[in-house]
Amino acid sequence: MSSASAPTLSLPGDPPGGRRAAWIWGIGVAVYFVAIIFRTSLGVAGLDAADRFDVNASALSTFSILQLLVYAGMQIPVGLMVDRLGTKRVLTIGAVLFTVGGQLGFALSPSYGMALAARALLGCGDAMTFISVLRLGSRWFPARRGPLIGQVAALFGMAGNLVSTLFIARALHSYGWTTTFVGSSLAGVVVLVPLLLFLKDHPEGHEPPPAEHAGATYVRRQIAAAWREPGTRLGMWVHFTTQFPAMVFLLLWGMPFLVEAQGLSRGTAGTLLTLVVLSNMMVGLVYGQIIARHHEARTPIALGTVAATALLWASAILYPAEHTPMWLLVVLCVVLGACGPASMVGFDFARPANPPERQGTASGIVNMGGFIASMTTLLAVGVLLDATGDNYRVAFASVFVLEALGVAQILRLRRRAALREREHHVVSRVEAVHVPA
Repeated sequence: MSSASAPTLSLPGDPPGGRRAAWIWGIGVAVYFVAIIFRTSLGVAGLDAADRFDVNASALSTFSILQLLVYAGMQIPVGLMVDRLGTKRVLTIGAVLFTVGGQLGFALSPSYGMALAARALLGCGDAMTFISVLRLGSRWFPARRGPLIGQVAALFGMAGNLVSTLFIARALHSYGWTTTFVGSSLAGVVVLVPLLLFLKDHPEGHEPPPAEHAGATYVRRQIAAAWREPGTRLGMWVHFTTQFPAMVFLLLWGMPFLVEAQGLSRGTAGTLLTLVVLSNMMVGLVYGQIIARHHEARTPIALGTVAATALLWASAILYPAEHTPMWLLVVLCVVLGACGPASMVGFDFARPANPPERQGTASGIVNMGGFIASMTTLLAVGVLLDATGDNYRVAFASVFVLEALGVAQILRLRRRAALREREHHVVSRVEAVHVPA
């Protein structure tokens, strides 16, 4: 049997999916949708934040760096929490944190220090959403639906980014800082109600095996077992290499680059950021369908996206004229839209490499990759802008260093991960043959 068909095999005990699964999973996705609105709201408010708190580029980048530092640092603990406590409890804690401590706290912060603390709490709550949604999908849908379910979840997340670029940017202009952020925080309350009332961790008859007694030994064993799998490490490096250019552009530096370096109006810059989001949503559906049918396409999709991103990024920042032409900025934004869907491929390497009781931990390891890269680049861009007098060409060139590192690791691990995945598939087929009817 070809490698393309291997991971799509429905194993005994697969959950059936269906309308109820879509409803339950949709509640989790709605929580993730709101978390993305809150996460990306700073991306369209960066210039306003700099004025409100009277900070320079390095200090402004600290908002996003701290948020992502907390997010990345929480990934393995959250994965362990999801495996141990279940999805509903973790999502509930996350929604309370990113709504009350995060978005509402950011709205009311009178000082830079308190605003930093609010973004840290937002990052902590945000960290609990996506891994929970991935776990929810694996518990309610058959394994063969995994790649598409993951891409659709990411698509709805990008719709949250769209809300930021379309509505929060305009609300800031019309209503000001406090009203905009307080008003947006109400969305967290809206999704918390169905989460508490209706969400269930798994369908009846598909209960996971009893969790081991929590303790240091259990934690070490879970992390070590997930990390030993080449598919987990490959997934982390795919996520690391593909996600961060678009994240850096959308989360903080895209708007200042387009307005200050390219001389565009805020409205035009906002439209280009919206184009990144729309491209992400369309490409995500395409990538999900391709990978669900042809698993051997995972590595070419990841590496191809990295190559296209590097080419367009270099063309935009190295264009010989003072301002990059609009057509090239449009193409850059379209290509950046593929970064998020390509990063989801990382989870498609880790998923078949780990058993269900370790999916949360493995997903946490993978999800750390892109956010560590984003955090590093956000800091590098801010420092280089201050050091060079706002030279975006020099500052944005830092992207290529991390892309080169990531590509080297992908090429190193891909063959080992493929061999290990085939071994897992053979074992699964043997077990399936011996399960009584």
